[in-house]
Amino acid sequence: MQFYLNGFRSGDPGHSDDVKDALPEEVDVLIVGCGPTGLTLAAQLAAFPSIRTRIIEQKAGPLQLGQADGVACRTMEMFQAFGFVERVLREAYWVNETSFWTPKQNEPARISRARVVQDVEDGLSEFPHVILNQARIHEFYLDVMRHAEMPLEPAYARRLVSLKLDAASLGDPSAFPLTARIERVDGGLAGAPEIVRARYVVGCDGARSAVRSFIGRTLKGDAANQAWGVMDVLAVTDFPDIRRKAAIHSAAEGSMLIIPREGGYLVRMYVELDKLSENQRVANLDVTPEHLIAAAGRILHPYSLDVKEVVWWSVYEIGHRLCDGFDDRLSEADQGRIPRVFIAGDACHTHSPKAGQGMNVSMQDTFNLGWKLAAVLTGRAAPRLLCTYSDERKAIAKDLFDFDHKWARMFSARPKGAPGAAEDAVDPAEFQEYFIRHGRYTAGVATCYKPSLLTGPSTNQNLAKGFVIGMRFHSAAVIRLSDAKPMHLGHVVRADGRWRMFAFADAAALSDPASRLWALCSFLEKSPSSPLKRHTTPGADIDEAMELIAILQQAHPLVSVSELPGLLVPRKGRYGLIDYEKAYSPDHKQGPDIFDLRGIDRASGALVIVRPDQYVAHVLPLDDYEELQRFFGAFMTVATSPAAVTVATTAAAARATPAGRLIDMRTK
Repeated sequence: MQFYLNGFRSGDPGHSDDVKDALPEEVDVLIVGCGPTGLTLAAQLAAFPSIRTRIIEQKAGPLQLGQADGVACRTMEMFQAFGFVERVLREAYWVNETSFWTPKQNEPARISRARVVQDVEDGLSEFPHVILNQARIHEFYLDVMRHAEMPLEPAYARRLVSLKLDAASLGDPSAFPLTARIERVDGGLAGAPEIVRARYVVGCDGARSAVRSFIGRTLKGDAANQAWGVMDVLAVTDFPDIRRKAAIHSAAEGSMLIIPREGGYLVRMYVELDKLSENQRVANLDVTPEHLIAAAGRILHPYSLDVKEVVWWSVYEIGHRLCDGFDDRLSEADQGRIPRVFIAGDACHTHSPKAGQGMNVSMQDTFNLGWKLAAVLTGRAAPRLLCTYSDERKAIAKDLFDFDHKWARMFSARPKGAPGAAEDAVDPAEFQEYFIRHGRYTAGVATCYKPSLLTGPSTNQNLAKGFVIGMRFHSAAVIRLSDAKPMHLGHVVRADGRWRMFAFADAAALSDPASRLWALCSFLEKSPSSPLKRHTTPGADIDEAMELIAILQQAHPLVSVSELPGLLVPRKGRYGLIDYEKAYSPDHKQGPDIFDLRGIDRASGALVIVRPDQYVAHVLPLDDYEELQRFFGAFMTVATSPAAVTVATTAAAARATPAGRLIDMRTK
């Protein structure tokens, strides 16, 4: 974490008291829904002082008891970018192993442990799979928002009543074509209207999304006609795996998933209930916590279960539904315009909770969207960048839909060989193998974006085989050159909307005239065609829009900071202070170094381009300047001098940043 760049101040270096409460008449982005999906987006946009964001929520205040609880490894990597992963690690339950329980051989009325497997394979991520109350995750995001460049608090007790689009101005990026009518739902203010005009609206308002309804999208899919109950309990039991994640298939009483919770005592139980008839709904079932406790006790036989307190409980029906698009471009004729309304999370895809993917995939939706909105609103990228959101995330949601459809049915099926088992009975061994085989998927690291505007071809993938184009940047241990700090390289990617170029050095020393790394630094710093020159505002810090990070092959004691090219020790801020956090060396104490772990070509080196949401966008030779220019030029705008910027509307003119930089919202 870096601070004090533009001067010292005492106290919390990230804190600001400038938090606005009332809804303004105009905003750049209106977020509807204050769940983890909406908060991920709000926290990211709050990092930009020139972007006016508001988030509204119908509930009266922050969430107190969470629904979702599983945090995948990939999500932990994202939390690192937002700066609160250490808090999650400290509080959460770590899922280290998963046990599988099946009917006991020759005594099918009893369950017995069939297998224990490691929950996450070694080396998959530097972070574990953890369990934490969703409400705590909300609080961490709220802290990020309160301490942001543009401090932001949710506006609670507000309900979106209507959303109207002015079709005549949809194509003008400087316009506010969306009019949201909002009503207060709190106490004496209930029914009081508020009107907000917005450039963009994002619906993060769940499976019954009002935003989705207003733009004419529908969730399509099916229901498994299977009811499940879930409860967080404090209990006394002799079941030996009560503090280990456990999947239990009984012969005749159904299935159950046990998820230990944080704190050492609390445990979550997903309990299978009766099959629903074709037209029956969970809301019509007369289920109580006592029903869930009794069902859990029967499944656990011969073990006892004495529930002392039910902290939270719910009943739900498994459903798998998906929208065929995640923005407001519904027809073929719409495809040529820029989207203005987006939906994310449960608003556009729903599934069962037992694979632990719902909250995780939903937050990745808005992590994908947030930096794109920021890039367009700050003038760094052309508005057509926003068209990539629906294309990228719809494909990922479809993969989740297919995976979860099979997973949920396998979990609900009776074990083969059990009394009364139907044709859809599942072999317990097959279920266990399915879990193991899809471990990378449930860890959240299997996402791979297809070649597109933002994802280059695999032409040079052999230069960095372990940094697969389209997949998340797989971090590894390094040593920071300036202060010998051991750390993970991926942790330099913060949720600040900037691109990163990781330059893995070639075999030549920096002092060698043949050094490709030195030549790259020289090109990026001095050439008029350098992406750094073209896409960085004149007079701004050189890493304003994208940052170059170098990884040398030499051990850190063998290289002095004074030997580095100027671009790797840039002067920044109003005092021209030196940034010493651009150069790294391999960490030889952690086993194979990063060059070997990630298959970097040691002779030629490699340039790995990483998106603001931590996904690998391209792999290039260190000296392929032409392709480097072409890639960024395809979607980024040429930066304009602050003095030369013209502003399309008086509203935009009023929104100059503290540094005096105005935002040119014209289509580039």
